[in-house]
Amino acid sequence: MQHAKLRYTPHTVNRLVRQTRTLVFLLFMAGVALASSATAQVPVLLVPGWLDDESSLEALHTELLNSGWPSDRVAALSFLDPVGSNRDHATEMGIAAQELLERTGAEKFDVVAHSMGGLATRWFILTQPGHSIRRAVFLGSPHRGTLTAYLAFGESRAEMMPGSAFLDSLNAHQPAPLGVEPMTIRTLIDTHILPGRSATLPAVQDHRLCCPTHAGLLNDEAAFSLILSFLQPT
Repeated sequence: MQHAKLRYTPHTVNRLVRQTRTLVFLLFMAGVALASSATAQVPVLLVPGWLDDESSLEALHTELLNSGWPSDRVAALSFLDPVGSNRDHATEMGIAAQELLERTGAEKFDVVAHSMGGLATRWFILTQPGHSIRRAVFLGSPHRGTLTAYLAFGESRAEMMPGSAFLDSLNAHQPAPLGVEPMTIRTLIDTHILPGRSATLPAVQDHRLCCPTHAGLLNDEAAFSLILSFLQPT
């Protein structure tokens, strides 16, 4: 049996060339869109609270990945001494931030800090010019101390006490310098931050949730929603 021979006229050839060019262009644009979506998210550094480490941040880490952040753009920090001084923690933050920026090639990064990690974050912002933080989320952070610090231990114990020299130094300055956008999130039933208003900052947008626990802020869907909305690129 003989097969019919395909015959291409100049018109057919031109049409195939146009179709091929269109297909190549569409595939190229799809690749650009995928690459843009992967790099549009600002890198995020997750900072744990007193006595915690990166394992406490796992739910938030997973939520960011599921919401479009590439794995190399989310870093969770563990401090060498989880009950150590916030001054030392701020230094460790600087090292982790530099590694994050170098790895991603980004110029700015965001921070989500839980509990005492918010104090280290603020000390980092205050003492390291050119820190490159774009936005900072504070989850149940004792900005003016907490009475439960009297039951704590480690170098950070004295720093978290209401009226401590560390907090006085921290709060003598504006909550965040120009160029850094802060937000506080707290729970109405926080038994770790006493009084509860200590988790707020003057003139900073504040969200009160009902009613996760202090640790539950790291696993709360309402908190996730607020964080993801706040950290989206603009």
